Amino acid sequence: MSFFRAWKGWRRFKRLDWDWRQIVFYSETGQDWHQFSDLISELNAQLDLKTTYVTSDPLDTGLRHTHPNYQAICIPPGLFLTIFFQVNQTEVFVLTMMDLENLQLKRSLYPVHYVYLFHSMGSTHMVDHENSFDHYDSLFCTGPHQAAEIRKREALKGLPPKHLFEYGHPRLEDVIRQGQEWQGRESPDDHATILIAPTWGEHSIFSICGGALIDVLLAAGYRVIMRPHYHSRRLTPEVIDSLRDRFKFHERFEYIDQMGETESILRSDLLICDWSAMALEYSMGLEKPVLFIDVPRRIRNPNWRELGIEPLESSIREMVGEVLSPESIDQAPAAVERLLSVPSRFREQVRRLREEGVFNLGQSVQAGAKEIARLADERHRARLEREAKGLVNG
Repeated sequence: MSFFRAWKGWRRFKRLDWDWRQIVFYSETGQDWHQFSDLISELNAQLDLKTTYVTSDPLDTGLRHTHPNYQAICIPPGLFLTIFFQVNQTEVFVLTMMDLENLQLKRSLYPVHYVYLFHSMGSTHMVDHENSFDHYDSLFCTGPHQAAEIRKREALKGLPPKHLFEYGHPRLEDVIRQGQEWQGRESPDDHATILIAPTWGEHSIFSICGGALIDVLLAAGYRVIMRPHYHSRRLTPEVIDSLRDRFKFHERFEYIDQMGETESILRSDLLICDWSAMALEYSMGLEKPVLFIDVPRRIRNPNWRELGIEPLESSIREMVGEVLSPESIDQAPAAVERLLSVPSRFREQVRRLREEGVFNLGQSVQAGAKEIARLADERHRARLEREAKGLVNG
């Protein structure tokens, strides 16, 4: 069934007029829709431009979105998705998928301009593969740290310079706006709410000390929200299921597994995290403290120190909270109490970090849509020139 659906999706895409192939978005999973939806709406409504959304997830919310300037196509993983990537003729191709060209999905044989949207504010050179971003034409950066890291790698490795656009981070803007709207709402009781939302992998909080941490927090009287990364559900389901089942009947325990969900973030008083870039959104968006459990760094680039730049996930830790060793989990309630006792302790630093470290704060979607439109127009004119010279396939 998936093979037939992929074939139908690929055939439908091949038949699209060029108007529908000037700006194409690609989503690996439905989790990506919240990264794209506002940009697509801005392009469709405010700029009156057509967009095509290709997703590999049959349950993607984007398949149900409607607008006269929008259409969605599903091409599930497999042979036809590989073919789609290799021979698609698109002018601007926007995606949040890392490692283009490095794995099974390659750049097209045709002159497509690839735009990568960073899905988080984290640094580019430690938790991601060394060459994760080498094969894109444009990178839409959230802040100056990402631009500096990319330029440093290009200089060290002799790579051609990419187009780095000062984009920003719409997700952060959403958190800020919703946090302001949430202010003043009363908690259901006197129990502070702790959100545990770590990164994924064998060194995640949930894999190393999740049970002990939840135990000690519940025993101390806190409400606990367990919010695993969606990759954790896919890669270590036994760890997540075991923790959820262990505590699911406790009246102050809650489990949430929806990445785009925001209410748990707003309801919480403090975040417990490790190396997840979510700590950046949380602290800068809500101006609330973070307790970092110092599990081993999640490193997929063993050469990350070559750049001589400390990753943002590391450099901000003591500016927005405290760091606690996994061997000292029994001290977590005391650390939480300290952080919650003076809620304004980090506020000034956080505001400065936000103002200096994030591009286009409050205007990222509008800026990003205009830049995508500009790139599409530029590529459109280049295609017409190639056609005039008889080089349409060159």
